[in-house]
Amino acid sequence: MRAAVISGPGRVEVTSIGDPTPAPGEVVIAVAACGICGTDLHIMQGRFAPTLPVVPGHEFAGEVVALGSGVTSLIVGDRVAVDPNLPCHACERCRRGRTNLCLNFSALGVTIAGGAAEYVAAPAGVCVKLTDEVRVQDAALVEPLSCAIRGSDVVAGRLGDRVLVNGAGTMGLLHVALASRAGAVSVDVVDLEADRLDAAAQVGASRTATSAAELDAGSGWDVVIDCTGAVGAIEDGLARVAVGGTFLQFGVADEEAVATWSPYRVYRDEITIVGSMSVLNSFDRAVALLTAGAVDPAVIISDRLPLADYPDAIARVQAGAGRKILVTPGHRP
Repeated sequence: MRAAVISGPGRVEVTSIGDPTPAPGEVVIAVAACGICGTDLHIMQGRFAPTLPVVPGHEFAGEVVALGSGVTSLIVGDRVAVDPNLPCHACERCRRGRTNLCLNFSALGVTIAGGAAEYVAAPAGVCVKLTDEVRVQDAALVEPLSCAIRGSDVVAGRLGDRVLVNGAGTMGLLHVALASRAGAVSVDVVDLEADRLDAAAQVGASRTATSAAELDAGSGWDVVIDCTGAVGAIEDGLARVAVGGTFLQFGVADEEAVATWSPYRVYRDEITIVGSMSVLNSFDRAVALLTAGAVDPAVIISDRLPLADYPDAIARVQAGAGRKILVTPGHRP
């Protein structure tokens, strides 16, 4: 089969590798679509994946084409979205229910072969069936949507909150869609790219601007969500949280990045600062929300490229072009 392979830092190519076969409890999936995100860029930089080479792709969906022994929950022909995370369920964090912070982290497309390929093997237990209301080509959005749901869980927003989202890439747009659906009285969005601001308006943004300073927020926003990972945006966002409000660090900053903020203000105004990592009890809800039409794939997805163009797709993401960029190993439109 054909697959994208990251062979070393900065090196990726589409090449032929052996077809996967399902181990007991596994299925083989013909991949219809696979998304590219910042984690793939980190792998390209030599981070996250403990060993290279690896087939990337942790945002994917497709059709079951083979069953390993003992699989009874799926049949050949089922259309599925795949939760790529494979926690050990044995470490202290997993035993406390924090499987997203597993000490023995493993994931499809990160530590083992993922969905940037024509076929991929996956445990049957991490596959969620899709209904006819969802196109399998769009279901690569389930994984990033499940991450956004985890962020929403951490914030624990209230009806009538005023929300500011910094960054209108894929994750920012998903946060806008969720917040507007969850009862925020307003959802304002800041980004430097006009086309992304247009997309934010389409998914439910109340106001958009290239700087939060352009928006009249009075005493600030009850919830500020950073989806940029950029220190300047983080510091600006922290300064704009209202009294008693919450700041969510969702964007992935460089490990060495340092942001400056006022601990006195956090104390005096009872500001809550929280982080959100990956997926936790949110994958099935993401499938349900996508099925219910809470997210419009036509707005979120900007590019669909053939698998052969995976290096170009990575370059586009690195350049900040578009919104969600997918590769389609199944050659579906």
